[in-house]
Amino acid sequence: MAAAVHSPLYLGFDFSTQQLKVVAMDGNLNVVHQNNVQFDSELPEFRTQGGVHLHADRLTVSSPVLMWVKALDLLLDKMKRAGLDFSRVRALSGSGQQHGSVYWRRGASETLKQLDPDQNLYQLLQVCESQITCLLQRFTGNQIAKVRQTRPEDYQDAERISLVSSFAASLFLGDYAAIDYSDGSGMNLLDIRTRNWSEICLEATSPHLDRLLGAPVPSESVLGPVSSYFVRRYGFCESCRVVAFTGDNPASLAGMRLQRGDIAVSLGTSDTVFLWIQQPRPALEGHIFCNPVDWKQYMALLCFKNGSLTRERIRNECAGASWENFSAALRDTPLGNNGNMGFYFDSMEITPPAVGVHRFDPDDNELSSLSPQVEVRALVEGQFLSRRLHAERLGYSIIPGTRVLATGGASSNKEILQVLSDVFNAPVYTIDLSNSACLGSAYRALHGLAAESGVSFCDVVKKAPDPQLVATPHPTAQEVYGRMLKRYARLEERVLQETRPRSMAATTDQL
Repeated sequence: MAAAVHSPLYLGFDFSTQQLKVVAMDGNLNVVHQNNVQFDSELPEFRTQGGVHLHADRLTVSSPVLMWVKALDLLLDKMKRAGLDFSRVRALSGSGQQHGSVYWRRGASETLKQLDPDQNLYQLLQVCESQITCLLQRFTGNQIAKVRQTRPEDYQDAERISLVSSFAASLFLGDYAAIDYSDGSGMNLLDIRTRNWSEICLEATSPHLDRLLGAPVPSESVLGPVSSYFVRRYGFCESCRVVAFTGDNPASLAGMRLQRGDIAVSLGTSDTVFLWIQQPRPALEGHIFCNPVDWKQYMALLCFKNGSLTRERIRNECAGASWENFSAALRDTPLGNNGNMGFYFDSMEITPPAVGVHRFDPDDNELSSLSPQVEVRALVEGQFLSRRLHAERLGYSIIPGTRVLATGGASSNKEILQVLSDVFNAPVYTIDLSNSACLGSAYRALHGLAAESGVSFCDVVKKAPDPQLVATPHPTAQEVYGRMLKRYARLEERVLQETRPRSMAATTDQL
């Protein structure tokens, strides 16, 4: 019992859009503490909705930096009251919402280095607050260019520009924290092959921007010991190390424990696909990052807006609002749906940029309707064919040993997962991923210490609970869906050609 009381702990923080969360994990990868602070309800003085401020132009979205700082004060106090012994913490890491940038005012670094443990962080850092700007552009590099043009005084007064992730790490480090390769590659400024800032992109964004960003580092880098402020105020051990923080999506990938060749599919309101790839093929769609658990590899992310809400609509219309009937329709219809195929873009889709519902018979003639059971299978097959098609366009390929890891609400439906297994011709496993970004950050904290000795991330997390096998592909799946994938690609291009004017109009309306 005494050994357990004094055993090492590893912390993983997630500065997400709506809340600040933390997980404490022991050396056996058991979660021993979880906590959070909800921004809207627990910090109402900042008057956020969903953790953000939407500006009058309906385009600019910002989040108060000091809200995060005050949330960290509150969270650490909650953990202390719950009896967490901070002296046991050997390393910590974390993640931050992507697409955000923090502009530190001149002199802020000296403030960070001289924090008074008799005061909380919120009181101390009010003097160096600037602004966190999260524009609707998907990449932080675009935001920086926008800030330089529209708020030149803030830009000129900046001593350092951080991402949300490196800002959070800076608080714990007591100094400016480096941006890690993985989150840095999400900025649209990092050359993912050389792992250095791209001179061309920097010049297009702002001359000499590299001086404000600092040099990027591998994601498993140990940045240094925790600030003496946390040692004296909360009792952290002086030897506790701060491992580079990363973006929320890379941290979630670490929490999923993807291995080489794996693919993770999150089946939620939007369907998200994570890929571990070795030879990326960057395209105009999707995102490719440096891999957060192996900096020599890559990860890709694809987002599909029409996910569970579309499945629920078809369930309501074709299966009497019953998931049991929906599942029965999948069981009672054959692989390949006798050649019937559908595209279901209820809302303007992200991947690909199309809108509308389009159904096709075996001869590629467009139909106005399908029978209820055929419609159910056309929806699910079409969604997963789309996921596989666009994953392969980014460099993903099915290899021996490939696994599909399924998460999200629809991962509880065995028949949906069977179609997923058949379309990808790979076994499907499910994983329990509550607080995945926090858990991935805790894993990365542990790996950061082990990586110095050459230990791989996979070796570090091998004690974690194994995912559960739930579906294996039908023997004829490869033949059926190999043909369908080529046909789906051809029909998707046809849909795009037919809907492009509407797609462009919808995009304009959204802006």
